[in-house]
Amino acid sequence: MGEAPSQTGNRAKHVAIIMDGNGRWAKRKHLPRAMGHKRGVEAVRALIRSVEPMGLDCLTLYAFSSENWKRPEDEVDDLMDLMRKFIKSDLPEFIANDVRLKIIGDWQGLAPDIVKSLEDALEKTSGGSRTLAVALNYGSQQEIARAAAKAAAIGEVTEASITAHLDTNDLPPLDLLIRTSGEVRLSNFLLWQCAYAEMLFVDTLWPDFTPEHLQTALDDFAIRERRFGGR
Repeated sequence: MGEAPSQTGNRAKHVAIIMDGNGRWAKRKHLPRAMGHKRGVEAVRALIRSVEPMGLDCLTLYAFSSENWKRPEDEVDDLMDLMRKFIKSDLPEFIANDVRLKIIGDWQGLAPDIVKSLEDALEKTSGGSRTLAVALNYGSQQEIARAAAKAAAIGEVTEASITAHLDTNDLPPLDLLIRTSGEVRLSNFLLWQCAYAEMLFVDTLWPDFTPEHLQTALDDFAIRERRFGGR
């Protein structure tokens, strides 16, 4: 039996976003691809600042997938350099605004200096009341396999035990997944967590995605009837 449907007027507590379209944004403007990624970081920054006013408890962003290593080396290097700069420049703002940073994925497989910076940021923001979860070197199939192996090791492979060993085990259930740029696929992102999440695919390229776009998505979510398998 599924759970009873909720009433309209839902408040999303946890939103995840597949940030897609940086390269196409740059191409349309006849700019280097790196400029698209740089502008995408600015979009991230603006969105993080909107989390509290919009009442979100958690925002999860797909920043770098385990498959992104297949991209050209210079593009990967640009992304890693942007990550270094972002951590350094925005950490004080996270602390000042009570934001807890959480990293999901095999982030400890990144460059040692990035790992060290992330460990420092995780420690310094651990007391934050709202969460920014960033998926780095992340693949959902790999995450599920790791969780299932851990559950098997303790002799109990159930939905609950797998969920307890996911990277997202301390986050609220996922309410809404958004993907930008017009692509309609999950790209190995939060496959388990999306089981009953609402989904929204928008044509806006990520660098052009604003807090106003997010608010529109939340307004759309609020009027959806969530059935969870029921009628």
